Amino acid sequence: MTDPTATLAEDVRAELAAIAPSRACDRLAELSALFHAAGRLHLRGRGQVALHLDLASSAVARRAFALLRALEIESEIRTYRRRSFDLATRYELHVAGTPHALSVLAEAGVLDRAHRPLARPPQRLVAKTCCRGAYLRGAFLGGGSLVGPPSPHLELRAATRDGAEFLRTVARREGALLGVADRLRHSLAYAKGWETIETVLGAAGATDAVIALEERALVATARSDANRLANADHANLVRAGRAAGVQLEALRRLKAGGALDELDDRLREAAELRLRNPTLSLRELAARADPPATKAGMQRRLARLVELADG
Repeated sequence: MTDPTATLAEDVRAELAAIAPSRACDRLAELSALFHAAGRLHLRGRGQVALHLDLASSAVARRAFALLRALEIESEIRTYRRRSFDLATRYELHVAGTPHALSVLAEAGVLDRAHRPLARPPQRLVAKTCCRGAYLRGAFLGGGSLVGPPSPHLELRAATRDGAEFLRTVARREGALLGVADRLRHSLAYAKGWETIETVLGAAGATDAVIALEERALVATARSDANRLANADHANLVRAGRAAGVQLEALRRLKAGGALDELDDRLREAAELRLRNPTLSLRELAARADPPATKAGMQRRLARLVELADG
């Protein structure tokens, strides 16, 4: 069975993976977020290093491959099966630690000048709005998850707490307030409110996903409202039915004791209307009175009759 949560996240990833930034600053920001979310550094001895990206979908792998190629970095795509119950296919991009690759990754805030991994990139990388959007896009491509309405939830994974805090800073500058949490092997920035999620996805460029999720939210709200109204109507019917039952029982006792004939005209009319129409609402009974009464007036008459029967 297809997991709708996974499908929603994949739809967003597919949309974001189709965006090819034309500005060099945006390419660096997206590459930085990809590596901070899904990258690993391997030491090979004698000062040699290699890097790889571990990605969830072929679309993201192709996007990362094209991004690296645009920055003149050679990479190789490999696949493997995840060791879990679903045996999902994962995609790895292997990058050799050539001087040029290391230089670009240092410029992107992935490594420092000594080729050590940075917990978070420098602020200069996201100085412009377009770069912040590209960074959020890369973060979702590299390690994002999304649950839709009625309980929307967005997570952006980072390798370290500093990385998650950086994501929160980037999102805040775009008008979205994210929380930060630690997990066993990574940290994450997250949002639970739909408006915040919409802001993050919109900044990243997932406009189709935002529209689709807005439609889902509207449907979920309409369904919730309909259920609430139906439940309220049902509760009202139950209360009205119980009240009518109490009234009928009281009127039968009054009738059995001959007390109905001693009532004034309005109370006797109310008693006869209820006895003849045990299922009608108060409003309907009031409309049949002569002259017609108000709903509140009919309720007071029937309540008085119940008091007389109980007294």
